[in-house]
Amino acid sequence: MVQDQHGKQDPQKQFRGPDDQDSGAIAHPGITAEMDTEPDHGEDSYRGSGRLTDKRAIITGGDSGIGRAVAIAFAREGADVLISYLPEEEQDARVTAALVEKAGRKAVTVPGDIRDEEHCTRIVATAVAELGGLDILVNNAAYQMAQSGGITDISTEQFDRVMKTNLYAMFWLSKAAVPHLEPGSTIINTASIQGYQSSPELLDYATTKAGIIAFTKALGAGLAEKGIRVNAVAPGPIWTPLIPATMPAEKVESFGADTPMGRAGQPAELAPAYVFFASQESSYVTGEVLGVTGGKPLA
Repeated sequence: MVQDQHGKQDPQKQFRGPDDQDSGAIAHPGITAEMDTEPDHGEDSYRGSGRLTDKRAIITGGDSGIGRAVAIAFAREGADVLISYLPEEEQDARVTAALVEKAGRKAVTVPGDIRDEEHCTRIVATAVAELGGLDILVNNAAYQMAQSGGITDISTEQFDRVMKTNLYAMFWLSKAAVPHLEPGSTIINTASIQGYQSSPELLDYATTKAGIIAFTKALGAGLAEKGIRVNAVAPGPIWTPLIPATMPAEKVESFGADTPMGRAGQPAELAPAYVFFASQESSYVTGEVLGVTGGKPLA
């Protein structure tokens, strides 16, 4: 019998990580069904308790991985959800939308590239029109591509793509969303342990994640007087399609093994952190970063 997120379990054995057969050989951006070992998004385990009743949320990168887990949790907590994603991720987006609707909530899907400012503005406008307003913005979408040679192997094209996807889009979406957010609303950004413990092969990605942390703290302070809270979740090694689509096979095979928990985390284990920041339970928390890292220290 599958336990929900409230049941007592051994965290070292609670979830299955990538298996030995995982090759890492799937094309970017990575489709969940193409993975040898699919992530657990909480499909069979997340139990809602009305913590986000009638809230309206945008989740970028909501088609798969952490975004899908957050969409499932938000819907089961009572929220309607808009998910944005790349057009080539349509297959995953349909699965996520179906899971939101199965929870009895409205799902809106908006394909497109968030590297375009107009598209970011369109995402917010669509949420306001289709959901009747906006209460939660989750800036979760990100791009990475590991380069074993570090800075000498990172092209200007890749650097630009990482910056535009991870930083510019967060700025554009937040700027477009703020005029629609009433007191009690929240913005939640996906940072990373890479913002604190940066890997040479992910130099560009780590740079953006450090920027997200700074952005979160500054925006949290700036919007406090409006009653809008801004926080971030910093995942450690989490098993999502992005990993086998962007990392070499030898890294995939041992992914997460260096954490005190001894395994990679699953998207389902991230969702409660986003629910906490989205709910009124975190009313006195803003400008904060919560690490979900399997025991790896952020600092």
